[in-house]
Amino acid sequence: MTSSALKTRAGVTAKRGAAVSAEARRSSLGFALALPPVVLIALFVGIPVVLAVGFSLGFTGGLNDTIASIGMGTVTAENWWGTLAVYGDVFADPRFVRDLGVTVLVTVISTLLVLALSLGIALYLRLKGGWLANLFAGLAVIPLFIPVVIASWAILNFYANDGFVRTFLQQFGIDGPTWGYTTVAVVIGSVWTSLPFATLMAGSGVQSIPDAIIDAARDAGAGLGSIITRILIPMASVPLIIATTFTAIGILGQFTVPYFTGPNAPQMLGVDISKYFSAFNQPQQAVVMAVVVFVLASGVAVCYVWANFRTAKKEGRV
Repeated sequence: MTSSALKTRAGVTAKRGAAVSAEARRSSLGFALALPPVVLIALFVGIPVVLAVGFSLGFTGGLNDTIASIGMGTVTAENWWGTLAVYGDVFADPRFVRDLGVTVLVTVISTLLVLALSLGIALYLRLKGGWLANLFAGLAVIPLFIPVVIASWAILNFYANDGFVRTFLQQFGIDGPTWGYTTVAVVIGSVWTSLPFATLMAGSGVQSIPDAIIDAARDAGAGLGSIITRILIPMASVPLIIATTFTAIGILGQFTVPYFTGPNAPQMLGVDISKYFSAFNQPQQAVVMAVVVFVLASGVAVCYVWANFRTAKKEGRV
């Protein structure tokens, strides 16, 4: 092998080594930049979640020792894997089963209403436009700037026995409904507080669809219904799924709205967790309920992960 060939091979090897070194430096820099949020999540979310799940399984030692010593009805595990006795006690309570059913029902109904309203506003704004569509879109975003506590109190008084609805209808001799301190008020409050984000997501998804696609469908003879069901909704499915999942998770674990506007029984699990933890001094049972909510929310979050994966696949990042 000639000296020039050796020099060429040495130069290629040196370039490869430099490229590998630069790639390693970039990887190290990316890892260093991502490390702080990962550490924060692990310290303030991950470790407490692990401790809480362990406490629900009867692991009362270590960092769970204090809460276990002051709580009533605490069960300690006798096996290495824990115990499901607390879960059995909680699920055997008919009040918990009733409240779990109400929580799921309110979440499903409220999420469907939010999705229908936000999608209707987004489609109207995209297809018709004008000042009326802009007015609807603006009104839908207004709850974003009103604190949930204020909105809940206003909803309670608006639909109370002496609220505006009944007072107004009484002027015409009509006995209006009383929705204060009922599950209906919880649904209304849940829709009110969740509508802005869903409207923004649905609106952005529908607005991002090019006009050329809609015009081509119209030229091919597609009617309004076909354009909505075969073009707009399918092409905006990812933002709609994200809006749906975030709405469902938010409603599933909410506390303020059902606490202010809902009845004493049945109650949503967010209120039950607070009640069992503070009023009843049963933290282990409260943690079991929190784990149930977490499992339900994780099931909903699968849709969000799938939507992100689908988006990444379309963009060629997967």
